[in-house]
Amino acid sequence: MNKFENLTYESFRAMAKDGRLSCYEKIGFPDSYRKGSEKNIFDDIVSKVHALRGKGKVIADIGPGCSELPHMLIDLCERNQSTLILCDSDEMLSHLPDRHFIEKHPGKFPDSIAAIDRHIGKVDAVIVYSVMQHVFLDMNPFIFTDSAVSLLRDGGGELFLGDIPNITKRKRFFSSKAGIEMHKQFTGRDETPVVRFMELDEGKIDDAIVLSILQRYRNAGCESYVMPQGRHLPLATRREDILIVKH
Repeated sequence: MNKFENLTYESFRAMAKDGRLSCYEKIGFPDSYRKGSEKNIFDDIVSKVHALRGKGKVIADIGPGCSELPHMLIDLCERNQSTLILCDSDEMLSHLPDRHFIEKHPGKFPDSIAAIDRHIGKVDAVIVYSVMQHVFLDMNPFIFTDSAVSLLRDGGGELFLGDIPNITKRKRFFSSKAGIEMHKQFTGRDETPVVRFMELDEGKIDDAIVLSILQRYRNAGCESYVMPQGRHLPLATRREDILIVKH
């Protein structure tokens, strides 16, 4: 099994302490997937989350990890004079700098939400990037997302669930001419990737989960959108983003 599969909160706590791993491996990615790409990833996030382009906001990042992305967010919040709330394990947070505008809240979200209860209903944007697949393995994803939505302010608070691996999207891509060609180039073999539809993919997020998230928060009075990743991002053919906006 790939060492980066089926990772949970406890897995990441251990990886954060492993000095043999790169900053990308500590957050569950081979270097080839993230090294040299995180500036493009960050620009894609900023283009989709309106509050990140504003001044004096309250921004929360749940599961920031310890690669270059949280450092870019820290720099942006400093320039924008925004408050930044970071929720992750103490092991991960120890890799990130301390600043006067940063609040670090160690612990597994949403268990740690009590520590930030004064921010409930007051946060302009919550960022959850490359995290939902691990939440899906670890707990009820709707409890997690309900808690994240509860942090949002009325009148435009944004929850960005980014970089969600959708197994159905992956199957569609690798059934296409472009996907088959990419597979051949990657493997160096003249073979068609094996794709099985009409099959339950246990432990994987699929179209049903993505669409149920959209419907759940629309039913709760929010707007919700599936957003494609920029084509230049490393996993754009297999992952997508969800934006939830609170009225």
